[in-house]
Amino acid sequence: MSAVELACVGAGYWGKNLVRVFRDLPDVNLRQVCDADPAIRAAVERQYPGVATSADYDALLGDEALDAVVLAVPAAHHYDMARQALERGKHVYVEKPMTLAAADAAQLVALADARERVLMVGHLLEYHPAVAMLRALVQAGELGDIYYLYSQRVNLGIVRRDENALWSLAPHDISVILHLLGQEPDAVSARGECYLQPGIEDVVFVNLHFADGKMAQLQLSWLDPHRIRRLTVVGSRKMAVFDDVESAEKVRIYDKAAERPEYDSYGESINLRFGDVVIPRLEMSEPLKLECEHFAACVREGKTPLSDGRDGLRVVRVLEAAQASLSQNGAPVELR
Repeated sequence: MSAVELACVGAGYWGKNLVRVFRDLPDVNLRQVCDADPAIRAAVERQYPGVATSADYDALLGDEALDAVVLAVPAAHHYDMARQALERGKHVYVEKPMTLAAADAAQLVALADARERVLMVGHLLEYHPAVAMLRALVQAGELGDIYYLYSQRVNLGIVRRDENALWSLAPHDISVILHLLGQEPDAVSARGECYLQPGIEDVVFVNLHFADGKMAQLQLSWLDPHRIRRLTVVGSRKMAVFDDVESAEKVRIYDKAAERPEYDSYGESINLRFGDVVIPRLEMSEPLKLECEHFAACVREGKTPLSDGRDGLRVVRVLEAAQASLSQNGAPVELR
């Protein structure tokens, strides 16, 4: 395969960024942008005169020269539109969350396998150089045994009307946490409150428990005075922080730990170590560009994406369990 023949479906708030990046990739030919909104189509036509636009998704899928579709549409449409594309033999990139139900995500995984097509989910932060560095630190044992993680993703806005803060914000952090740990939680609990709109939680706290004793907590809100996008990883030897709001110092490694005595001794206390803070050099590239390049390469070469359908399914399983816990006033929900 030479250039990947690709179409972007949905060119609104986030989709327009996908259009921009795929349009500029040298090994991709953006054949068409499909969107139901005529104003959005007109904007695409002005900005990219050589790109065709349409509102007819079915006709788009009938284009035999088309290799892949990129879906940046409301999450409620992810399953149906991804299924239709896979059934028509297209490779699929679908934005997060992959679907709104784990059963639907599992069906898409099975369908992609049966049709031998690439299915990739837009878990953008898995392609962030800072997250790649964190994962390398964890895998190399630089932080020691991982004890717990916590993430904060809060801001004033954007307030959604079609989904709560859990489904809007948590996919980012859940995907990174599972990516770093290489395992799924065995139980999930969540509490939240609806302050602005009935039935739509504006603030959600999620707790993940893992079989080996690790824990993770997520703080999610679009009703907060601070803009924070931060993940902290606490290990037995060192601790690390990824701060996505920081423009330059994205990762900090703290040579701090609480060291237990090697043997039982009466009266011996825990030793607290306060070492240096290291800000490693990080070669930054636009994560979205890295993600889009990866999808194009997987289509061309028949490779399995880093954030493949199974990765998307794992995240939806956690989201579904957290939503169930929300509905049960925070009762833990086991993942089987």
